[in-house]
Amino acid sequence: MSYASYPSLANRTVLITGGATGIGAAFVAAFARQGARVAFLDIDKAGADALLQQLADAPNVPIFVPCDVTDLAALAQAIAAARARIGPIAVLVNNAANDVRHTLAATTPEGFDANIAVNLRHQYFATQAVVDDMRGLGGGSIICLGSTGWMIKNAGYPMYATAKAAIHGLVNGLARSLGRDHIRINCLVPGWVITDKQRKLWLDAEGEAEIARRQCLPGYLAADDIARAALFLAADDSRMCTGQSFIIDGGWT
Repeated sequence: MSYASYPSLANRTVLITGGATGIGAAFVAAFARQGARVAFLDIDKAGADALLQQLADAPNVPIFVPCDVTDLAALAQAIAAARARIGPIAVLVNNAANDVRHTLAATTPEGFDANIAVNLRHQYFATQAVVDDMRGLGGGSIICLGSTGWMIKNAGYPMYATAKAAIHGLVNGLARSLGRDHIRINCLVPGWVITDKQRKLWLDAEGEAEIARRQCLPGYLAADDIARAALFLAADDSRMCTGQSFIIDGGWT
């Protein structure tokens, strides 16, 4: 297969949270190969180093800024450091998340706050931190990451499902006010993306059968499938798309 190139992404500044591995790494690679100036945040230095080695021949080699996005002071500092390296942020991909399994019975107030911090809160405050950049640039694109997990009523991660459902409210709640400054905000909603982590922790014979039964399209949903949709939402081609949720799940929902 051959895929689209987006001239408008050449040298466009892109900030990605949680970019060292999995779907985040696919975002970093996809934007870097389009010639964008990419900075990404993560706590996984080993994963980031491995990714940077893979992208050593990209038109603009990405910048890694170590950061725990649940620490809001550190997040603000990391975004400032990224801006100093690549320039005012034109595209924000709010990707960082953790779908660790948990139960209602075992949830503590501290655990709830920690889960919301990694799955929802940073998306809000990262957005807050870059909107002035985008206003100064005459517009921009914010891409939030949702999930079909709450939509199909999956068990095993009620706090994660709560956070991912709330992201739709975040997108809808900001689309009109940001849109006045030509800032677009949309939500990518992946289905079950078979990353190395998912394969290692959750994909078994029962999961294989469920994918075959529930998806309309055969085969695994890959991180690159999500990244290609992000390229479109970041490029000028999607200039009139905002306040929308784009589901990429092989037809599961």
